[in-house]
Amino acid sequence: MTRTNLPVNPDRLWQDLMALAEITEPDKRYTRRSFTPMFLQGRNWLRARFEAAGLETRIDTAGNLIGRRSGAKPGMGTIMVGSHSDTVPSGGRFDGTAGLLAGLEVARALQETGHELDHDFEIIDCLAEEVSAFGISCVGSRAVAGILTEDMLAYEGPGGECLADAIVRMGGDPTRLAEAKRSDIAAFLELHIEQGPVLEAEHIDIGIVETIAGITRLELTISGRADHAGTTPFDLRSDALLGAARAILAAETIAREVATSNEGYFVATTGEIHAEPNAANVVPSRVRLITDARAERRSTMESFVGRIKAEMPSLVVASGVELSGVVVLSDALPAHGNAGLCDALAGAAEELGLTHRGMTSGAGHDAAHFSRIAPAAMVFTPCRDGRSHCPEEWAEPGEIAAGAATIFNAVLAIDRAQATR
Repeated sequence: MTRTNLPVNPDRLWQDLMALAEITEPDKRYTRRSFTPMFLQGRNWLRARFEAAGLETRIDTAGNLIGRRSGAKPGMGTIMVGSHSDTVPSGGRFDGTAGLLAGLEVARALQETGHELDHDFEIIDCLAEEVSAFGISCVGSRAVAGILTEDMLAYEGPGGECLADAIVRMGGDPTRLAEAKRSDIAAFLELHIEQGPVLEAEHIDIGIVETIAGITRLELTISGRADHAGTTPFDLRSDALLGAARAILAAETIAREVATSNEGYFVATTGEIHAEPNAANVVPSRVRLITDARAERRSTMESFVGRIKAEMPSLVVASGVELSGVVVLSDALPAHGNAGLCDALAGAAEELGLTHRGMTSGAGHDAAHFSRIAPAAMVFTPCRDGRSHCPEEWAEPGEIAAGAATIFNAVLAIDRAQATR
């Protein structure tokens, strides 16, 4: 898709996307895990781009990178656009970064076209949107919403470092975390590739997200006994990993039953496994699993979590091991796009001659946490075959530019509408 009526610069936006993608672990393409040196390298690149666009930059106490352009009328509040620059392992070039750099392109376009907003305008690179080594996602946006708790700050990564100390390494200050909470945001907008096949299949330019699924992550700890793998007969073993394998299958069965017996979208995945002592010649003594569940309706999530807690202990004991804990690591409620902002995005797309439709997001986003404290809405753009969280993730330059232009027009409309209230 090539359009000539866009108020943003598609070539510049694309060049930035490709440049940031090259800041990656060399042996694992498109990898910038949060809290790593490579992530900080990407952050330094972003800060330089923000400053070159005339933005005042800072790191807040939660470790979020923010670029700011002051508005003409102090006290009107802040129109914020953002996403995240961290990736999953071997992730893609667009997840998170497309929305972040679209925000930067909006700031540049405002400057170049001479538009002076009444509101302050900010771009935010939210810290650790993807699930981090500490078992929690959306660290930065949780803090902005005031729901990053002391318990979460104490979560430990594989090396024993706690989340609070990792935030310090990112330039934050958890002892002043309350200062990261915001009450001035008049509107939060986020662009993201769809991470699904609907827009591409239906040949639609823009998705307007009406609902973001709630996400609950459960940690299951299964305890057995370490023994010699060559000398311990099967009937004398207490194999924690075998119990964990059965637990994973049981979680899948429960999830499928919940999905078919409740209304709305629901999925669950056990995607993280830590086995101890993790040696080929030792019967595993302890396994930690993390199950990620996503539901459009809260009642569906509660049904799933309730069944896991009620049914899993006896299923695991039948394997000769013990379920020593089911811990809710994080629990995000479903979120809804603000109706007024969704209308502004629809109007912005129509001004550009872009087709659009409403959508539900099965993926989590920082916008879900912003919606707790401010009006928030999202734009989806198509991606090839709906693929994401993989090196093959791809979106066309014109599709990303169309999404950025929609955000630009919406920012102007929101600024005008709120200034006349």
